[in-house]
Amino acid sequence: MNSPADNPLDRILVLEMVRVTEAAAIAASKLIGRGDEKAADAAAVEAMRRAFDTLEMDGTVVIGEGERDEAPMLFIGEKVGGAPGKGPKIDIALDPLEGTTITAKAGPNALAVLAAAAEGNLLHAPDVYMEKLAVGPGYPEGIIDLAKTPTENVRAVAEAKGVAPGDLIICVLDRPRHSALIAELRELGCGVVLIGDGDVAGVIATTDPDTTIDMYMGTGGAPEGVLAAAALTCVGGQFNGRLVFRNEDEKARARKWGVEDLDKIYKREDLVKGDCIFAATGVTSGSLLDGVKYLRDGRMTTESVVMRASSRTVRWIKGEHQAK
Repeated sequence: MNSPADNPLDRILVLEMVRVTEAAAIAASKLIGRGDEKAADAAAVEAMRRAFDTLEMDGTVVIGEGERDEAPMLFIGEKVGGAPGKGPKIDIALDPLEGTTITAKAGPNALAVLAAAAEGNLLHAPDVYMEKLAVGPGYPEGIIDLAKTPTENVRAVAEAKGVAPGDLIICVLDRPRHSALIAELRELGCGVVLIGDGDVAGVIATTDPDTTIDMYMGTGGAPEGVLAAAALTCVGGQFNGRLVFRNEDEKARARKWGVEDLDKIYKREDLVKGDCIFAATGVTSGSLLDGVKYLRDGRMTTESVVMRASSRTVRWIKGEHQAK
């Protein structure tokens, strides 16, 4: 067991992280279905930023609101936490509202999400796309490989699971860029679960047998890939990611953050090293978590999950809150 001096996460209460995602989720929930993505995101960002200040840590945002957005807070490089220069040095990856469009339209699977690790242990992913491939725990190491075709990966997982390829269910973002992938999967007979947004929830769904989702495939945001990899680190799932660049500007952005091999296939341990904490709270209800619910007497309920890699613990937390 690591001592606090060896692992700065030992000095951070795991459940404290849930308070941060709960605050963001509650703030965003007040704008569910209002059609205003920016207002919902801004509310979540502000609430999460305030909550961070209650934690006794010296935190740095390494994945946040993006280097291009000119965000007023929770931007990449921002210092957070209530003990600057004194508390444990923690790197933070976050998305105060993963699913802004979902929230604006009252769709499923919007989350407030964060991951935390010791300084230097989270990849500083550039704000570009990432091709992703994920599977839950219980499979031989290396069962998935982005260097192989979707068909080859499906067949490998099906063989390891002891079923036919057509018995697998694959989660894919519903985007025109995935039309060929979806056609290939359906040709194999696979069930394809299409989601409109929120691919962090889609990746994490592979870890929960109740979702019946076996694999995640497709291209989404690279920062979200690091968040999803953190969750998989906590439960033993496998992840492959490869950055996708649309132009020279995006390649330059990647080099700015220290990415030298632009064609590299990242495994889970390349994105998240060592111990980490992952926390998420539902904003709208979905396959992973229930959303914020408002009761008649002014109380609110939340559902969250918090995971820790070193102990392989997963806690599901029901919260009850009084309206302020």
